Amino acid sequence: MTLADVLPGAPTTTADALALFDASPAVDPEFMIGTWHGDELPTGHPLDGMLEASGWWGKQFVDGETVHPLLFPTRDGAALWALNPMLAFGGLGVATKLPALKNRNLRGLVTALDPVLRTRSAKARLRTTRYRGVDTATMIYDQLPINDVFRLLDDTPGAETVLGAMDLRGLRHPYFFVLRRDDSLRLR
Repeated sequence: MTLADVLPGAPTTTADALALFDASPAVDPEFMIGTWHGDELPTGHPLDGMLEASGWWGKQFVDGETVHPLLFPTRDGAALWALNPMLAFGGLGVATKLPALKNRNLRGLVTALDPVLRTRSAKARLRTTRYRGVDTATMIYDQLPINDVFRLLDDTPGAETVLGAMDLRGLRHPYFFVLRRDDSLRLR
């Protein structure tokens, strides 16, 4: 999946991404249940490029209490594994000050550290929260000051797509990403 596949003419500024987000309908938490393949939506945010550089694949919502926020492909690409966000991204605020990190391909390093970074337990929950005046599905990280808030882009069966706005304490603007339902790979 590429961003152009799911969102041709994607916004490229924070203002345009917020306009799209605000114009999109809310999402019920139940709609999010499943596995979702992700892609960054570059808007000039300090975190743009970090997830792509890490090899991030997407998210999995098992139920309201069981969410795996950071999925990565196994070495052979045949399955997914869940990364503990606290171990890998606990210093996210610092990462915004180190732009060189997002210009490096960290996939090999993340894959090599799989035994250390992997978690078998859920590291987030799914709730409805109010964000920008609308009640919508929100993924709440257990150990980080981050909420990923979702709005619907497409509910066509087989092409379900949401726009995510990552609200991180201390950052002025949200970081945007797109998720498309993709249950083709299983969590290992």
